[in-house]
Amino acid sequence: MTVDSTAARKPRRGSSKRAAGTKATKAARPDEPELVQLLTPEGERVEHPDYSIDLTSEELRGLYRDMVLTRRFDAEATTLQRQGELGLWASLLGQEAAQIGSGRATRDDDYVFPTYREHGVAWCRGVDPTNLLGMFRGVNNGGWDPNENNFHLYTIVIGSQALHATGYAMGVAKDGADSAVIAYFGDGASSQGDVAEAFTFSAVYNAPVVFFCQNNQWAISEPTDRQTRVPLYQRAQGYGFPGVRVDGNDVLAVLAVTKAALDRARTGQGPTLVEAFTYRMGAHTTSDDPTRYRRDEERELWEAKDPILRLRTLMEREGHADEAFFTALEEESDALAKRVRDVVRSMPDPDHMAIFENIYADGHALVDEERAQFAAYQASFAEESH
Repeated sequence: MTVDSTAARKPRRGSSKRAAGTKATKAARPDEPELVQLLTPEGERVEHPDYSIDLTSEELRGLYRDMVLTRRFDAEATTLQRQGELGLWASLLGQEAAQIGSGRATRDDDYVFPTYREHGVAWCRGVDPTNLLGMFRGVNNGGWDPNENNFHLYTIVIGSQALHATGYAMGVAKDGADSAVIAYFGDGASSQGDVAEAFTFSAVYNAPVVFFCQNNQWAISEPTDRQTRVPLYQRAQGYGFPGVRVDGNDVLAVLAVTKAALDRARTGQGPTLVEAFTYRMGAHTTSDDPTRYRRDEERELWEAKDPILRLRTLMEREGHADEAFFTALEEESDALAKRVRDVVRSMPDPDHMAIFENIYADGHALVDEERAQFAAYQASFAEESH
């Protein structure tokens, strides 16, 4: 796989628009924002002056497989939540290219700080998908060793992982390692003070970190235009490092841009903000109803930009895959879904009293009182059944 970025090799400084980061180019349609794009929604390859990528047929099939299996796992998890097997689920539907493209750009020795929706990145880092579900079922606090895959536990607190990533990256730099750190967050988290502080520290200390913002247009029910007056990637300019907006539904462009940003971090050129312009096709979580705040026409517009469909169109047109490949992948997808169902349904029910453990090392009177109250509440159901 060959990815080339002249922007990454020659960082520009100064006060010009070009100095704010990599210059974006217009997307395929004139009414869309400027962004880096290598694969149009119609599945046609296009050139970009700062980024190019050359992938083999095998590598294209690999990216397609990653996205398809991630989407199937995500759909199965949503169904399991609706069936009462999970307490909650945050779907990534529509964001597969943003996650797979960026996840496959990382090296094994890079370290990833996710939010709670990076199921595709977890897949790229080798985390078993069923481990993700244990937390949402309430039977564990994560289910995987972060140091085994250099993939931190999911972070529910909005935006705090940006600070964790920055601190870790500062440590990487002091250790003299050539690895990089990447922090994921959403457009809503970009309004958090923790993210602003992370930008400040990373710039001042030239930390080898990439801030990867998945702008899926909605922070629960709040649209992006109610949070910012400028495109999110332009915020980096005020902190003194580059920002770039990429078509988040274009897995090729995301891979190229993220790899360039990570290479830039590894070579001592500091942080980069990548804004992946994408769309959350489903609800914020399974407790949300998006029909209350957004139009069906908006979703239909983004369905035409489906990241999986556009890559399949390219592969079929250029002969990178045959029908046997797609059939085998569908069978693999079914097998993954069955394994996920079987594993989740065999998980034990969570211990209702476990939430009171490990809060204070030496115990606490208020926690003891709340534990007793909750135990009495639970016991009342047994009494009513007799």
